[in-house]
Amino acid sequence: MLCSNCGKDVPDKSKICPLCGVSLGRSLTKNQRKRQAGVTPKVIISVALTSILIFSIFAFIKLIKPNITGSNERKVTIDMLIPYREGDKWGFCTSDKKIVIPVVYDDADFFVDNLARVKYNGKWGFINKAGEMVIPPTYDYVEPFSDGLAVVISNDKLGFIDRSGNVVIPLIYDAKYKYWWGFHDGCSLVSVDNKYGFIDTKGNAITPIMYDLAYCFSDSLAPVKLNGKYGFIDTNGKIVIPAVYKGAYIFSEGFANVYINGKMGFIDKKGTMVIPNIFDQAYPFTEGFARVKLDGKYGFVDTNGNLVIPAVYDWALPFGEGLAPVEINDKVGFIDTKGEIVIKPIYEDAYPFSDGLAAVEYRGKWGFIDKKGHMVIRAIYDGVSGFDNGITLVQFNGKSGYIDTKGTQYWKN
Repeated sequence: MLCSNCGKDVPDKSKICPLCGVSLGRSLTKNQRKRQAGVTPKVIISVALTSILIFSIFAFIKLIKPNITGSNERKVTIDMLIPYREGDKWGFCTSDKKIVIPVVYDDADFFVDNLARVKYNGKWGFINKAGEMVIPPTYDYVEPFSDGLAVVISNDKLGFIDRSGNVVIPLIYDAKYKYWWGFHDGCSLVSVDNKYGFIDTKGNAITPIMYDLAYCFSDSLAPVKLNGKYGFIDTNGKIVIPAVYKGAYIFSEGFANVYINGKMGFIDKKGTMVIPNIFDQAYPFTEGFARVKLDGKYGFVDTNGNLVIPAVYDWALPFGEGLAPVEINDKVGFIDTKGEIVIKPIYEDAYPFSDGLAAVEYRGKWGFIDKKGHMVIRAIYDGVSGFDNGITLVQFNGKSGYIDTKGTQYWKN
């Protein structure tokens, strides 16, 4: 799934985006999201750590992007297995709602490389497509497999297992803040005693566990904090951009937004400030544009630093499929890359387009519109997440379940 704040892929069921620190729960109001995104990166990073437990209690949405690597892209097909809910239990069905794996689990997620994580009797394990429990449910939490390994957690300690269920990296790392993402670019961020470092897929140290804070890798670089300043390391653990910034985000489309001397700008992978630090806020590039805040208003710059869409909006979110949600006079509509309003601002809230549809809040309920502004899935839901390869999770009458782009509901209350 794409984070609606920074526009980057985030791990499955994340409650807080590990890349920008903003809560992903659709239970948050628009103003709450504004307040979260309105702080500087150095504050966001620390908030992401100290607030995760709080937000995990209140955020009800299960996010469905299986992993950040893109190796498990899915489309809705007749043989696809979809998590299906009956009452409070989960199983799996086909797209025509034929039950193929019994509805007996406390929770269930999509299959990734022929394995799906499931929760049974309060513990997590993995099943195959025959419904066989191939990795017993013994863990407090698990993540989907990435680079052949899966994060597993027991008693607030984190380690990694292989697809046979063997523990290949012992459960010795701290997990109490739920601040993990598995392996990306062959590296995983780990924590011990509130310090951070990186390991490889064999458990070997890439860096010492010495950083005050760190993010996962993006574009093969990772922000790290040491002695109160942020810099960037490569996948060998070498500092390639010196730690001179008060705040830093991840790299996206070749640029990273950084905070220095009270303002934000963008650096390239050599550490050169290619877009001057003149902005009150700046966010990662998506689809060639980055949101910026000037004098209390939001606009967009291109990769040359030109303010191609003037900062005239009360709020904005990233471009998705060529359109971006913007707020005017407390209502939200959509603009195109030329800054033209293509969907009138009539909604209380909205999220970027994905799979040709955008979630919008109308009269206190959520539905989905197409790019012509037609409400193609009625606004009847209490909470939603963006479509990912034809499926999204919604909240309805106090319970969650999946729907497809036609509005088909994969549940039975």
